[in-house]
Amino acid sequence: MNRDLFPKRVIRLVGEQQRQTAITLLNSLPIDSDRPLCITFAEEVKLRKLDQNALMWVSQLQDIETQAYIGGRTYSKTIWHEFFKKEYLPEQFDAELTKEGYVKYEVNPIGEFVLVASTKDLTVKGFAQYLTQIEAYGASLGVEFGVRH
Repeated sequence: MNRDLFPKRVIRLVGEQQRQTAITLLNSLPIDSDRPLCITFAEEVKLRKLDQNALMWVSQLQDIETQAYIGGRTYSKTIWHEFFKKEYLPEQFDAELTKEGYVKYEVNPIGEFVLVASTKDLTVKGFAQYLTQIEAYGASLGVEFGVRH
């Protein structure tokens, strides 16, 4: 059989309409022994929550920006954010920690590794772990989180 590449389809089963959509799709899928399709059923992966992201920017990064001194100076939240992504984002895809297709680095045209991953690529569990790592690092520098001076 000569056919186009079948696009990935995701159907969230939250009601009867989605079930019927899935059944209709299943009944129309091509049967192809040379290029068979694979069907997977799995729990939906929850990506990071907006309140987790707010906690990182409004509390953790803010507290580190104002309290952490390295080499006699402080650094901006943006610099800390980039530093922590390089240090603590997972090195490779992990279904519990990152969304499908996660890649931390890509190579640019001159062969340098460029950080392309984002905290948006983390699951709720992955982001919680990431925040814990940031807090531990900040604490090691004497940062007191949640204390407003």
